[in-house]
Amino acid sequence: MVAQNGKDLLVKIDMTGDGLFETAAGLRATRISLNAETVDVTSLESTGGWRELLSGAGVKTAAISGSGVFKDATTDERARQLFFDGLTPDFQVIVPDFGTLEGPFQITSIEYAGSHNGEATYELSLASAGELVFTAAL
Repeated sequence: MVAQNGKDLLVKIDMTGDGLFETAAGLRATRISLNAETVDVTSLESTGGWRELLSGAGVKTAAISGSGVFKDATTDERARQLFFDGLTPDFQVIVPDFGTLEGPFQITSIEYAGSHNGEATYELSLASAGELVFTAAL
């Protein structure tokens, strides 16, 4: 994979619950983190005293964060309402030349900031709330 533009990493929100995805407007920086807990099954009989992990066990999680400026009242309003209602709709994260990660996420924080001589900004954090599906880029 060759170098990619950071602006091409997109976070999209299901706007209606029917698979109508729109890009969260105004994001300037986006980050995704995929994690898998390990289950340690090391015992006195482990070869050479090396740690052993139980394959396929543990909890998988994904976290998404982004920051940017307000640009689109529709996606801003949808994100804010999802936060206050505690809903977990589907989101898509598109990583160029890698693929798309899709599934339910909960917005765990929204932060707003601004200075008197600058633009209003926001930061958004999401946590996976169910099974995610990865589709590789073609």
